[in-house]
Amino acid sequence: MSSDRSAEAPPGFKPPWWLRGPHAQTIGSTLMPQSLPEHRAILRRVALDDGDALAVHDDCPAGWQPGGRIAILSHGLADHHRSPLLVRLTEKLTQRGVRVFRWDMRGCGAGMALARRPYHAGCSGDLAAVVEQVLAWCQPGGIAGGVAGAAESDLSLFGVSLSGNVVLKYLGEDPGRVPHAVRRAISVNPPIDLVTGCESIASRANRIYDRHFTGVLVKHLEEWWRVRPDAVRPAEEMRPRTLRQFDDWFTAPALGYADALDYYRHSSAAQFIPAIRVATTIITSRDDPFVPFEMFSADRVAYPACVRLLATDRGGHVGFIGKGGDDPDNRWLDWRVVEIITGQPVEG
Repeated sequence: MSSDRSAEAPPGFKPPWWLRGPHAQTIGSTLMPQSLPEHRAILRRVALDDGDALAVHDDCPAGWQPGGRIAILSHGLADHHRSPLLVRLTEKLTQRGVRVFRWDMRGCGAGMALARRPYHAGCSGDLAAVVEQVLAWCQPGGIAGGVAGAAESDLSLFGVSLSGNVVLKYLGEDPGRVPHAVRRAISVNPPIDLVTGCESIASRANRIYDRHFTGVLVKHLEEWWRVRPDAVRPAEEMRPRTLRQFDDWFTAPALGYADALDYYRHSSAAQFIPAIRVATTIITSRDDPFVPFEMFSADRVAYPACVRLLATDRGGHVGFIGKGGDDPDNRWLDWRVVEIITGQPVEG
C-alpha cells in the first residue's frame, strides 16, 4: 500500500487565501483572536504507582448518564488543559452531551506540584492510568466506585502532536490492556517517528521553532523546580538551545535512556501502529513543517484496517483554519473531531 493510497482525503478542508502556507497556518492558529469559555470542570486526581499524581479536569454536561459518550483529551508539548484547542473541543463536545476529561501531564498545569518525574512522548503508562480511572468514575455509582471498563461505556481518546504519539503508542504497545470501552481514537499531527521529527525541526527552515520550543521547555522546567524542589534534575547545569540538546541533557537521562536517540527510538509510535485494534483516525497535513509527511508512508508503517490516515494538502502543524461556510466556524479540525466522537455530521 503506497502512502498516497493509505491517506484518504478529508471532507472540505480549504484554507483562506491569506492562510495557505504551512507557517501561516501553524502560527495563525495560535494568534487568531478567540473567546474561550471560563473553566467549569471539577478537578480530580489520578494517583500513579510511583508516587506521582495527575490532575484531571471533568466537564460533565447536564443530563449525562453512565453509558453516555466520554472523551479524554490530551494536550501537546509544554501545554496543559487550558490549551485553546482542548477548551474549544470541550465546549463543542459537552454541548452535544459528551462528558469530557482533560488531563494535565506530569508537572503540567494544575498537576505541576503533583509530580517529581517528567512527562514525555512515550508516557503511555500515564494515559493508561487516566483511562482506567475515568472509566471507574463513569460507572453507575460514579466517584464512589464501579467496575472500570464495563461494556456500557463509550470512550474516545484524543491526542495532539506529542500526545498524539502517546495515544497511538498506548493503543498499540499492549493492545490487550486497552479496555473494550475505548471505542475510537483520534491523533492529530503526531510525530510517530521522533528521530525524523527532530531532524526536521532542527533544519534551517525551522530553526526559529526549535529555539522557541526549547526556551519554553527550559522555562517550564525552572517553574516546575520552584514548585517541586525534589523533582528530577539533570546532572549538570546548561542552557540547551535545541530540542535535541534538551532531550540529551534532561529528558533521556531522567527516563533512564542512554541519550535522546535511544529515547526517540523507544517512544516513537510508528512501531506500535500495526498492533492497534481500536478504530483510530490519524489527521495530519502534508505541509506540516515539524512532522514530515514521509514518516506516514506505508513503506514505513504497516497500517491495520482499523487505522485510517486522513491527510490534507495544507494545514501546517495543528492549524487547519478553514474558509467559512461549511462548518459553524472556521476551526475545521474541531468539527472533524466532533463528528468522529459523536458519530453525527456537523452542519454549518
